[in-house]
Amino acid sequence: MKNRKRATNLTLLGRSSARLPSSPAEAKLETFPNPARRSYRIHFETGDFTSLCPVTGQADFARISIEYVPEKLCVESKSLKFYLSSFRNEGAFNEAITNRILDDFLRACAPREAVVTAAFAARGGIALTVCASFPAEHDGGHNGR
Repeated sequence: MKNRKRATNLTLLGRSSARLPSSPAEAKLETFPNPARRSYRIHFETGDFTSLCPVTGQADFARISIEYVPEKLCVESKSLKFYLSSFRNEGAFNEAITNRILDDFLRACAPREAVVTAAFAARGGIALTVCASFPAEHDGGHNGR
């Protein structure tokens, strides 16, 4: 029953009047109970991500993909859409944004594994892809410290 109650706390799903958050700090990744016991992967992807360069203020465009293996909770997709949209006025380096998405995702649903890949469009002839994962794949023995 406890899990069922948690699923009814979704505030965005089924509500067309929901307002986009103005920043990632205001956004909330909503969750619902994992409906399966087995280990499986969930993949989210959007080509509609925008943030701002913290130096020039120019828009950075990216394709964001999130793949994770849920533990007890799954992330509700409409809340993820709103969360990712909240970066549109956020000035930060691409590396910081990718790692923040992973950190916020980990806090929201505590998955077994998660990978966030952000493929930013070329500016000045150079494209940038940032991949952050949990558990860290190549931490050089630092374990995030």
